[in-house]
Amino acid sequence: MMRAYLALLRLYPASFRNEYGDEMCRVFARRLRDADGIGGRFSAWIGAVGDTFVNAARVHLDVLAQDLRYTARTLRRAPGFTVTAVVVAALGIAATTAAFSLVDHVLLRPLPFKDPDRLVRLYQDQSSRGYPRMELSPPNYRDWRRMATSFESMGAYTPTSATLVTGDDPERLEGLQATFEVLPMLGIAPAIGRFFTEQEDQDGAAATVILGDALWRGTFGSDPAIIGRKVLLDDEPHMVIAVMPPGFLFPNRKAQFWTPARFRRNDDYEDRTNYYLYGIARLRDGVSIDDARAELRLIAAQLERQFPKENEKTGATLVDLRTDLSRQSRLLLIALFGASVCVLLIACTNLANLLLARGLARRREIAVRTALGAGRERLTRQMITESILLASAGGILGVAFGIAATPLAARLVPNALPIAELPGTNLRMLAFAAVVTIATGIAFGMLPALRAGRVDPTALAEGARTGSGRRTERIRSMLVVVEITGSVVLLVGTGLLIRALWNVQRTDPGFDPRGVLTLRTELPLPKYDAVARRSAFFREVLSQVAALPGVASAAYISYLPMGSLRGGIWPVSLDGRPPEGPQRDTVSLRLVTPGFFSTLRIPLLAGRDVDERDTQSAPYVAVVSESFARQHWPGATALGRRFFVAFRERIIVGVVGNVRVRGLERESEPQVYLPHQQVPDGGLIGYTPKDLAIRSSMAPEALVPAVRAIIARADPHQPVSDVALYTDLIEAETAPRTTQLRVLGGFAIVALLLAAIGLHGLLAYTIVTRVREIGVRMALGAASHDIVFMLLRHGLGLAATGVAAGVALAYAAGRTLEALLAGVNPGDFVAFASAASLVLVATGSGVLVPALRARRIDPLVAIRSE
Repeated sequence: MMRAYLALLRLYPASFRNEYGDEMCRVFARRLRDADGIGGRFSAWIGAVGDTFVNAARVHLDVLAQDLRYTARTLRRAPGFTVTAVVVAALGIAATTAAFSLVDHVLLRPLPFKDPDRLVRLYQDQSSRGYPRMELSPPNYRDWRRMATSFESMGAYTPTSATLVTGDDPERLEGLQATFEVLPMLGIAPAIGRFFTEQEDQDGAAATVILGDALWRGTFGSDPAIIGRKVLLDDEPHMVIAVMPPGFLFPNRKAQFWTPARFRRNDDYEDRTNYYLYGIARLRDGVSIDDARAELRLIAAQLERQFPKENEKTGATLVDLRTDLSRQSRLLLIALFGASVCVLLIACTNLANLLLARGLARRREIAVRTALGAGRERLTRQMITESILLASAGGILGVAFGIAATPLAARLVPNALPIAELPGTNLRMLAFAAVVTIATGIAFGMLPALRAGRVDPTALAEGARTGSGRRTERIRSMLVVVEITGSVVLLVGTGLLIRALWNVQRTDPGFDPRGVLTLRTELPLPKYDAVARRSAFFREVLSQVAALPGVASAAYISYLPMGSLRGGIWPVSLDGRPPEGPQRDTVSLRLVTPGFFSTLRIPLLAGRDVDERDTQSAPYVAVVSESFARQHWPGATALGRRFFVAFRERIIVGVVGNVRVRGLERESEPQVYLPHQQVPDGGLIGYTPKDLAIRSSMAPEALVPAVRAIIARADPHQPVSDVALYTDLIEAETAPRTTQLRVLGGFAIVALLLAAIGLHGLLAYTIVTRVREIGVRMALGAASHDIVFMLLRHGLGLAATGVAAGVALAYAAGRTLEALLAGVNPGDFVAFASAASLVLVATGSGVLVPALRARRIDPLVAIRSE
């Protein structure tokens, strides 16, 4: 019985048990003895348990209050130590909190839809042709939807844009054409209004539109009577049937409106090689992604047998909506979070060093308290309370720093997901910060607390600190090595990413973006359905733009290289017949106006440019890239050759240099450029030239007002959008890399600074603990430079140990990040040598000051000192 009661008393602090435990045992034994029967004994136990839980909590709170008051007094007496500890903790917690906030926002947090884990994206798989995730063709989508049983619902959508005219200023909007199933399957009801019906999704149905909240508030002034109102989108009246709630984003944060897909039965469902639909579906309850993927592959195999030419080697796949990210986007965030954890580790080791040094200064105080009866548990608890209080102050400051720093990394949030650009402050982030704060307080406070709890009262005697001081020095030395190791890892990682960024930036895009202004005038249909009307608009705008001062040339293209659309993939054949089914030979297709190649300084290698004589009444021609010519006619001229693309046989009249249309880090298909007039009215409507490029010898941005005025004169209702310098578009290619590099570089600088400070503090601590030894050495004839060299060898030896360990870990980290290195060797000598040299120089500087200070020690004073 009493053993059980003694175990119950362990809920009290040890100091309380030592003082009152015997008396409490006697009282409880007396109660048991006086209890009447089993019922009385049971009541006594129930009362003892209840009293213990309540009173133990009170005692713990009372002890905590005492510890907090004592800690506050001691920290106020050491403001330098307090501020340093709080700032160091804040840096580590801020880095980790900000990085976690981004990782949680992009990779972990459920998407803001109903049961988001059951939402999947659907793709055609043409891996044999280099496209493992290809958009769907309408006929294949229709058959998948009809034959699949694994899905509760299935829909499809395609991005679109439209000109909205509500007053004098037309506005170009990004939107989505979606089948009627898409929005309801997301599980987010409109704020007002209703979803599309199946009838509204049919060809010939009246046009309807659903508005995004930002568009409704910004353009329509939050008009509550908007439902039923007609708005003009590309000169076609659309009836507003709903407004989505604030924060609703789909498929990404660019979409401002949604319209029905309205497939044309006789046209859209004919061509199985017309890939432009994005599929989305919701899994049935109890159906896994693997099961659904297996069923889709069986369906794709059936369709391949049924349509052997059109669906040759065309499979199917699906991915979770959350994980539909590029590997690079995922690695960028994971690497950033790993770096932040490294900074936190370095901060913790630095704080542990600070507390160990502070423990040395307080040895007499702790020894006195021990001599007066303070138990080991009480002293350890006091020190842990101090460390957690410091970490809490650092955590509050760190959360503020983290929230302020998060927008700096906004470019790491990919646009491919239906999430906001920046994560907001939420309970998940605050809970993570709280856990990190408490863990940090315990991690950096435990070792100093245990050391303090083992202080012997004999430390009051002279010289009693030497042995334990040496042990503390060894512990601090190991902590400094850990700091240096972490710094090397961060610096090497930064160096590798710098080298990778240089590699990417040195990549020749195939054109010269300097001095080029770009903008978009996306001509609305059916207003500009006729080729003649489009051509008249292009001629008027281009002739007036070319007459502006400083303008060297100007031209239109369907989509700029490395612009918003990088697909435009078409099959080609060389035998004069239309391609049948998916082809291995594909090209990137663009329509251009004359002068485009000279405007971007794409070299004309052979033949001629397109010109105004290339009309529908003239022979159909094309200009091709050098890669296309070499692929099909190696060692021979391509001029005059015929090939079939985009529904026509065409003659090659020019060969130009290769252009990286898909970005600096991706290989591009061979390019084919067609004259903008050699398409039928209403044909290739997705490829109507819309991006204007203007080369100027003056500052290009100064041309914007004049160009806007020219376009307004040509068509007062034509909006101008996406105004940018071409150099800015190229810089945007590497913006996520640059952002990660800046953040990681900041982490590395902080880590290096903390490591240098830690080594400086360690050496200063070493001099304090070895002052008598140094004095004896000097009294026996040791020269001052011998003392300096001894201390330098000690400090630089630790630095070298940390560098060696850091190099090994950095190489392992580089191997895991190889996908981000753009061809840079994970063991790149320059990156490793630069990081190691920087660490040795920085830590050497931290060692030098206390080493030189040791020269000024007076041997007589040192020998007489304690």
